[in-house]
Amino acid sequence: MIEAMPGHHLILGGARSGKSAFAEREALATEASRWIYIATGQAHDAEMAERIAHHRAHRDARWQTVEAPLGLADAIAAYDAVGTVVLVDCLTLWLSNALAADAWPGERDALLRALPDCTARVLLVSNEVGSGIVPLGELSRAFVDEAGRLHQALAGLCSRVSLVVAGLPLDLKPLSSRP
Repeated sequence: MIEAMPGHHLILGGARSGKSAFAEREALATEASRWIYIATGQAHDAEMAERIAHHRAHRDARWQTVEAPLGLADAIAAYDAVGTVVLVDCLTLWLSNALAADAWPGERDALLRALPDCTARVLLVSNEVGSGIVPLGELSRAFVDEAGRLHQALAGLCSRVSLVVAGLPLDLKPLSSRP
């Protein structure tokens, strides 16, 4: 079994739970020389373009934004350095992109291989989608299944896992130095 990496943090929550804002606060509270925001969303319609614009407009000026709808492991590796904080928002959009491009197993495996050796502090934001009913459609079921498997694998690699509900974080897997 691979040991959990100190500093890597998986942040889960439902839609509009406050998980992105929590992740940004956590990242900016870290003493670092640079902050990288890896955005995985794509503006395929006007509503998504508006969401992306809203996120950008409310982001602190210290962030350098990198768009990576695919190739997430490579994007993280490009900024892998001590003193760097990398925030990925969000894994479920990235999963959707990879499933649509028929690139999922390779994308997932590359990320799971890259994280253990990454010296940057990585915060991974993702939607917790497994708390509802089992979806009727095959694609929707596959998405929920893959998201759940990904979250379990990442929870094993991260030293901290939080669930955000109504803007309130609950540590599911705290750092060993935390009470």
